[in-house]
Amino acid sequence: SVMPFRTREQGLAEIASRLQVATLLDGSVRRAGSRVRIVAQLVDAATDAPVWADTYDRELTDIFAIQTEVALRIAEALEAELSPDERTRIDGRPTTDPRVYQLLLQGRHHYIRFAGDALRRAIEYFEEAIALDPGYAPAWSAMALAYTELGEQGFLPPDVAYPKAKEAAERAVHLDPELADAHVTVAHVRMVYDFDWDGAEAEFQRALELSPGTADAYDLYGRLCSALGRFDEAIGLLTRAHELDPLAHRNDVATAYLRAGRYEDALELAGRSAEFAPEDARAHATLGWTYLRLGRGEEGLRHLEKAVALTPDSVGWRAQLAQAYALQGRTEDARAILADLVDPSRTGYVAPYHLAYIHTGLGEHDRAIDCLERAFEERAGAMYGVKGSFLFEPLRSHPRFRDLLGRMNL
Repeated sequence: SVMPFRTREQGLAEIASRLQVATLLDGSVRRAGSRVRIVAQLVDAATDAPVWADTYDRELTDIFAIQTEVALRIAEALEAELSPDERTRIDGRPTTDPRVYQLLLQGRHHYIRFAGDALRRAIEYFEEAIALDPGYAPAWSAMALAYTELGEQGFLPPDVAYPKAKEAAERAVHLDPELADAHVTVAHVRMVYDFDWDGAEAEFQRALELSPGTADAYDLYGRLCSALGRFDEAIGLLTRAHELDPLAHRNDVATAYLRAGRYEDALELAGRSAEFAPEDARAHATLGWTYLRLGRGEEGLRHLEKAVALTPDSVGWRAQLAQAYALQGRTEDARAILADLVDPSRTGYVAPYHLAYIHTGLGEHDRAIDCLERAFEERAGAMYGVKGSFLFEPLRSHPRFRDLLGRMNL
């Protein structure tokens, strides 16, 4: 979350305001050979006054011990009460090799960009971490999330992405049954691939029992609630995810507001997100649909076009742009995108879920449902979210659509 501020061009108060936090951990890391010096201070952003500060001169092999000590000192300074289980987890050593942990962080950095090339790069880092330490459960868990995201966005065929995600998630839980992230990935796969809503919810709740500060658990649990139409719960969970990790989860709250019909709230958050990260395609897509729902078509199309320009390999954004074109009366533009996506000479997977966007926008409701039924059979795209998606609002009264929801236990 803090990488955009690493050059320290802004003051601490401004950084804290942008991140919506009251306290910042500031400092530096200097490495010389096998030794590392870490200078850390906890700062009250409102007053610029240090709450706590310390310096650590250690061997690099002690990095996890340093993290444990810093975490405990911060908890003490903030007068946080840690349960025995939380203390045990803080004292834990996930791996004996600092390189493995570094690879996990590098993979995570790419993962939260949520673009096809970045997700594939993330998996390469996670695989490298696993090669060094096959028993490192966090890397298996992170890889499961990345494969699930590739399948959901249509960057990989579902019969390729989801089995890999499922295998990695199960391996993570087997290696560390007490790892919250492992339960998050199991829950996510159950939601996206199995449509097992109760099983997924139980796993999300278990993850939060194990680690109440796991941002991914709140975010993906919020997506589950949004998919089920439980928008108030979704907004609460997604807001908490954003508070815990503003960079990774900056867009989903706005999307939940959009789905709930709270367009002004969505506009404020999506606009802030697009301003904060102008190269984030998801932020522009969310902002684009918010403008469209508010009747501001030209602005909406401009941001959806920006999302496509930023991620030209994303079929999902292109299909959403085509739907928007159709809704704005630009039928020829919509059909041009559709023709390109179904062109037999085209290479790469196209999820039928995404084609359903375009047919819905064109008013071809039976064709849209044909695509959704194929998506249901294939588990293609974000099919788990079809009930709560405003993009399929025109289909909701159709008997075939209601029947499809019934088969999905929705």
